[in-house]
Amino acid sequence: MEALFPRTNVGGVSLSRMIIGTNWILGYSHTSLAADNLIRHKNSSPQVIADMLEVFLEAGVDTIMGPFVDNPHLVEAVRLAEDRTGKGMIIIDTPIINVDDNAEARKEAERVIANSKKLGATLCLPHHTSVEQLVNKNKKTIERLPDYLKMIRDHGMIPGLSCHMPELVIYSDLNGYDVETYIQIYNCIGFLMQVEIEYIHKVIWNAKKPVITIKPMAAGRASPFVGLTFVWHTIRPCDMVTVGCLTPDEAAEDIEISLAALQGRPPELKGRSSPKKTEIMRD
Repeated sequence: MEALFPRTNVGGVSLSRMIIGTNWILGYSHTSLAADNLIRHKNSSPQVIADMLEVFLEAGVDTIMGPFVDNPHLVEAVRLAEDRTGKGMIIIDTPIINVDDNAEARKEAERVIANSKKLGATLCLPHHTSVEQLVNKNKKTIERLPDYLKMIRDHGMIPGLSCHMPELVIYSDLNGYDVETYIQIYNCIGFLMQVEIEYIHKVIWNAKKPVITIKPMAAGRASPFVGLTFVWHTIRPCDMVTVGCLTPDEAAEDIEISLAALQGRPPELKGRSSPKKTEIMRD
């Protein structure tokens, strides 16, 4: 892992093409309550989370994405990793905001967006659960979205959209909204994707701005080698891949698998500790 990870540009800011995901830090397993609890128990302290973040930083993966506003231990972990390594991290916050159409809700939304800036976010992508409430499929618009994008700009951050619905990408490009990047689910088995894999592939390749893909390993349903190799080979050079890890060792493996895919070589990994290995599986 000597090579530093490749980079891309979003809204004039250089980001690592690998993004550190936070589901496997905060306890969102997409598997079971028991798995959620395992994650939260394993990564319950900022010090433990920072151990994993250090592995990413040393490889040049310096961009992290997730809901930071209500997770102070995650913010502290980022600061610890920065202090230990002397390297800065770029925060992409995905806050849930109140999008009700009244003055009090708008004030509340702006307070949340302002908190993103206070926590050190460079990019702010309102969470898909908020933004998707504004979609009008009949008009092919995202109603009142420019109001929230302006709030993000006014607070000195780069705006983007967290999208589970692929229509968000299409409508944003169609209407010229002030959006610099998109989040889009993309994996080799179609997990949580709302339409076929081939269609999302087209959405990503036709997007006017860089796309941040998420769930490349389908929340553990695809192995890192299969999931990461597929995504890296089917997105554009400007696009990104978000990976969720539970331990520093997992982070190191995902980095090596990804670099190997980008460099067109086999990954240098030790074999699994499976019982009764055959000769073909010795290494």
